[in-house]
Amino acid sequence: MGRAERLWQAGLQRSEQARAEQALVPLGTDLLSLPGAEPFEVRRLLGATPKHLRASGPRPNPFLPWDPRLEVTRLGDTHVVLLNKYPVQPGHLLLISQHWQPQAGWLGADDWRAVAEMDSDTGGLWFFNSCAAAGASQPHRHLQLLPRPAASSSCPLAALILEQLDQHRPAWPWQYAISRRAQRAGAQEGSSAALARDLQGLYLGHARQLGLGDPRHDPQPRHPYNLLFTDQWFLSVRRRTEHCAGFSVNALGFAGYLLATEASDLHWLQQQGPWRLLHAVAAPSTDS
Repeated sequence: MGRAERLWQAGLQRSEQARAEQALVPLGTDLLSLPGAEPFEVRRLLGATPKHLRASGPRPNPFLPWDPRLEVTRLGDTHVVLLNKYPVQPGHLLLISQHWQPQAGWLGADDWRAVAEMDSDTGGLWFFNSCAAAGASQPHRHLQLLPRPAASSSCPLAALILEQLDQHRPAWPWQYAISRRAQRAGAQEGSSAALARDLQGLYLGHARQLGLGDPRHDPQPRHPYNLLFTDQWFLSVRRRTEHCAGFSVNALGFAGYLLATEASDLHWLQQQGPWRLLHAVAAPSTDS
């Protein structure tokens, strides 16, 4: 059974209204042709860099209160779905906690229940930046979803991620963990609860594997990290720094998406390549 995609459609409709009200500021970009950068998608930001991208680190909280013009829907009394104010893709959705939760804290059962509820309706590429050193630009708890049509590729590196799962061996010289997700159940009652448990289990398992700690013993994760997940796979990456060569790298870098601003050294990227950039910002593996 396919998803209803009600949230995606509601997000697109809200986008039109929010843009008319000047509450939405889509980022203009152009796709760069960089020989040797394939399969990465490197885009150059047109115009001035938005304030939230100009320097590393969290900013004053824009989500308490959140802008009602960007609200798509509320999920019970714990989470709300908003539009990303500065989208590159139309319908870029944020899942935020309605009450204060730190971005740098552990994701909890309520977060995964909200993800499961949203994911049961609208699928795509989910990502999470754990803190400033992992590319987070806001201090308030939020996960992000780039909706994707059914059966479409989720991101430029999706094929390589699936290949690693099939071959059961790591291929990248940094600390990361990939797991195959269980086949998504239909919309029958109880499937969202099972999905939430499965996602939380993968999250905690990867945290232990990467030395991030355990919420039963550690007040917050010991190291910065990124999460990326789709219907097929769940990827966690341990980080060491947020930027290199003027490129700010968040979770989407490990999906194959890079954004160049006026601060970015495109000559360095052409000489060194995107893989070297990821190697520079991720925690090195014990074998490298």
